[in-house]
Amino acid sequence: MRTKTKKSRKAWLLSLLCALFTLGIIGGYIISQNQKESPKASETKDSSTVKKNEKASTPTQRSKNPIEEKVDHLLKQMTLEEKVGQLIIVGFQTKQPDSLITAMIRDYHVGGVILYDRNMDSPNQVTHLTSDLQRLTLENTHQIPLIVSIDQEGGQIVRMRDHVSPIPSQQDLARNKNLETVYNTAVLTGSELKAMGINVNYAPVLDLSNLDSRSFGEDPQKAKEFGEKVIAGFTKSGITATLKHFPGNGRSNIDPHKDTSAVQANQLDLENSDIYPFKKIIEEVNHQNFFVMVTHIKYPAYDKENPASLSPIIIQQLLRNKLGYKGIVVTDDLEMSAVSKYYSYKELGYSAVKAGADLLLVCHTFDSQKEVINGVIEAVKANKLSEDRINESVKRILTYKFSSKMMDTQ
Repeated sequence: MRTKTKKSRKAWLLSLLCALFTLGIIGGYIISQNQKESPKASETKDSSTVKKNEKASTPTQRSKNPIEEKVDHLLKQMTLEEKVGQLIIVGFQTKQPDSLITAMIRDYHVGGVILYDRNMDSPNQVTHLTSDLQRLTLENTHQIPLIVSIDQEGGQIVRMRDHVSPIPSQQDLARNKNLETVYNTAVLTGSELKAMGINVNYAPVLDLSNLDSRSFGEDPQKAKEFGEKVIAGFTKSGITATLKHFPGNGRSNIDPHKDTSAVQANQLDLENSDIYPFKKIIEEVNHQNFFVMVTHIKYPAYDKENPASLSPIIIQQLLRNKLGYKGIVVTDDLEMSAVSKYYSYKELGYSAVKAGADLLLVCHTFDSQKEVINGVIEAVKANKLSEDRINESVKRILTYKFSSKMMDTQ
């Protein structure tokens, strides 16, 4: 019995040792495999961590909208001459495109036109005219549409009066003190302009005066309220408004069409009255819905030498920096005697752009228009004006042009 027991124990111990040996081999194999695989896992983890950290360390890039991408692409392709042309709004003498306006569009690449009674017979004729002008500009390399603009203020300043709805003067609208009437008048006026292919109206007038029929009166707050309603009405119709004549020329008794003048008031007085309507609208209304037109009058409280339209102090420091206006700045007509009597057209073109204006109005004469354009081009080539300054304005203009409002008129 003892011999059998001893034999059984030996057999049991032998089986146990074999099992333990087998388990040891299997365990060693598993550990070995884990050790081989662990560097890869570590590398994968480290690689993932690095990529994550690289992504985190990369500065966030602001994605551009399609219009911004298109504008940036165009700017890189455009010649200096094409860019400068975009800064110019010209007038012409005929009711159909003649050789002069055709040359301005095809050869000088102008950014827009302004229409007067001399160009207008009937809504149907104007619609054909604006369509023909847009067709001309779309034949150019970059197919940039035209700004088609007009002075349709009301009262004494109404183009093609016998073929449009009656437009009361701003003075009459203010006397009625009815904001809804102001809005509805602007909607109707804007709708008629839009139907004729016009996209910019140089109105409302924010000059403060009790005598001038073009003014809403002397109350800055009322001028601001009426002005906002005009902008809202034009915007509803797809028309861009223009606040004029910054910084407010209601105090002047001299017509800038005829000669220069100066407003003798200190900055505090001007900013609490004349400038107030502009300031409040800039604060409260989308800047894409209106331009600001700068007058040729002088304001010695800000700039003792230059008229507002040629003053970097008034355009850049006051209008852009202090008031925060980001939209398009347009000059009054550079052929007005207030400036053309004292500067050459080449000087006017260069000086207005250097001062910060985006669009230069040259409303009547082909030769004057050429001189203004050449003055800007020559100033850049002579390093008196940087191409970056040109690009700044062209970018604003192209961004506006390729907006839905502008494109709707094409």
